[in-house]
Amino acid sequence: MLATPGPLPSAGMEDRWAFEVKQDGQRAMVYLPGDGTILLRARSGTDITAAYPELLPLAVAIGARSAVLDGEIVALDEQGRSDFERLQQRMGLASAPAKAARMASRVPAHLMLLDAVHLDGRPVTGLPYAERRELLEGLGLAGPSWSTPAAITGHGTEAWEMAKDAGLEGLIAKQLTSRYEPGARSKTWVKIKVHRLADVVIGGWVPGRGRLTGLPGAVLVGERRDGSLHYAGSVGTGWSQAERTRLAALLQAAASDICPFTQPPPAAGARWVLPLLTGEVRYTSRTHAGRLRPPSWHRLRPDLTHDNLA
Repeated sequence: MLATPGPLPSAGMEDRWAFEVKQDGQRAMVYLPGDGTILLRARSGTDITAAYPELLPLAVAIGARSAVLDGEIVALDEQGRSDFERLQQRMGLASAPAKAARMASRVPAHLMLLDAVHLDGRPVTGLPYAERRELLEGLGLAGPSWSTPAAITGHGTEAWEMAKDAGLEGLIAKQLTSRYEPGARSKTWVKIKVHRLADVVIGGWVPGRGRLTGLPGAVLVGERRDGSLHYAGSVGTGWSQAERTRLAALLQAAASDICPFTQPPPAAGARWVLPLLTGEVRYTSRTHAGRLRPPSWHRLRPDLTHDNLA
């Protein structure tokens, strides 16, 4: 079951919702037949059990009970926050168990258990979220590589402020009465992302294709540090057609043969511009190299843009 992007429920309705921290990892269904074995499947249905050997003892921790649980596999940073860039080092290793075992000691994975789908031989998808949550917590699954994160009923505004202040990706709001809908993207689960803003300088662009022919498909942006322009990412979403057309004219006026970044970004067919156009982008987090992820255009900053181009 997937969440639909949306706003925080209103204060008058938030007591009908539970709020969980949005994890930034690999979604997994966890099959525990109660015979000491475990099977992990990704959203695609691929068997990824061998990629995460540190999760195998969960099959013993649950004892003789059988369950199918919904969870998210994450790699935690020094502050205990899920870090997708770290987890990427562990993904795709299901066919290389020896390497997965080596990586487990360097970048340990942690399984966040979020919901119960099947328990003790019967499906529980028809039960409301509040009851499924009680069943999940009743399993008492807390170990070195797995846990059941807290869910807060009501107090959505406070949970949101806490997530924002802690540098978390956002919240998942779940209606207390919601049933589990396998494979569906439901409006009874709402994904609320924390969006941060950054001022960036456009240093280049990549031409669009199809209906975007002649217009920028993406702009290459950077941030100024120590008098130099450091590449911060490629932004290809967030414009209306009119905004994209106006930006195309500004980019043409600022055309240059010289890459303005300290290091040319990995963008085939890039066209460079004088670093005079400043914009504001939304993003949720940064990579260890400082790149914005995933950036989306917010607005041009004419107050910070060179007068000859504004």
